[in-house]
Amino acid sequence: MKKRFFTTTALLCCFVVCFAVIADITGKWSGSITTPDGQDLPVSYTFKVDGEKLTGEATSPGGTVTVDDGKIKDDTFSFKVTVQGNDYPHTGKVYADSIAMDVDFGGQKTHTVLKRAK
Repeated sequence: MKKRFFTTTALLCCFVVCFAVIADITGKWSGSITTPDGQDLPVSYTFKVDGEKLTGEATSPGGTVTVDDGKIKDDTFSFKVTVQGNDYPHTGKVYADSIAMDVDFGGQKTHTVLKRAK
């Protein structure tokens, strides 16, 4: 009985630690976004998480903009960036070594995967 309790407790602790690591996207992430017209834009995002609030910056060849209205809960998040007066909503899911993200370009969505920058 003690062995079963110990094993269950150990597995639960491992799950909690892994989940905490997965949901922490604080830091710099990079990748590229394919726009609806087929252009590949190199992008990087610097995120900061404070509870369920997500802030930061997004950088592309066009410059740097702030991450606005950011929210993160468990392993999903959302935010928007505003470029030249246009809002671009982002939604995504956090994985252990990557972020899968959808960007809405005025009704046309594109999918990208970001990796943690070194």
